[in-house]
Amino acid sequence: MKNRTNIRWLTQLALLVAILLVLNYTPLGYLQIGPLSASLLTVPVAIGAMTMGPAAGAILGGVFGATSFIQALEGKSAMGSALFQVSPFGTFVVCFVARVLVGLCAGLIFKALCKALPKKEKLCCFLGGLAAPVLNTAFFMGFLVLIFYNCEYVQNLAGTLGATNAFMFIVLLVGVQAIFEWVICCLVAGAVSLPVRKYLKMN
Repeated sequence: MKNRTNIRWLTQLALLVAILLVLNYTPLGYLQIGPLSASLLTVPVAIGAMTMGPAAGAILGGVFGATSFIQALEGKSAMGSALFQVSPFGTFVVCFVARVLVGLCAGLIFKALCKALPKKEKLCCFLGGLAAPVLNTAFFMGFLVLIFYNCEYVQNLAGTLGATNAFMFIVLLVGVQAIFEWVICCLVAGAVSLPVRKYLKMN
């Protein structure tokens, strides 16, 4: 029975990793809303964290972060490439470590919500779906400001945006796009996780 459970867990994880990679390397991972582009890459991370636990969330976050770091390494991300020139290790922290923490913390938050609201699983799923993109914004921007705020590239970007301090820089850089991402990921991850959790309980 234990082997069957482990195989099912690994199969689910592999499926979510595959979805994450498809979203990351194709336009499917980005939803165009007028002039804005909302990323859906935190959706598989949130689903894994809520249906399989914090460990799976951390692994999926690590896959997300690894692809982000690789893009910076290959020069496919303008910001990532610029940050890599300043500090490869700092870029690794911003791209990879931040995303591992996103998956881990999203899973822990979801478990805490389910414990605090045992009869409101639907609400917990949507709040868990919201937690992942919010944490992604918070960790990514937090590490970015902590490690790179004083470097020339970020200071030039802050000047272009008209930001006079780190907090204003975060708000102006993230902008309305983050709110769209939060809402979309909340709705998609919550809507998918709820029936998946019910199915897993039945089987």
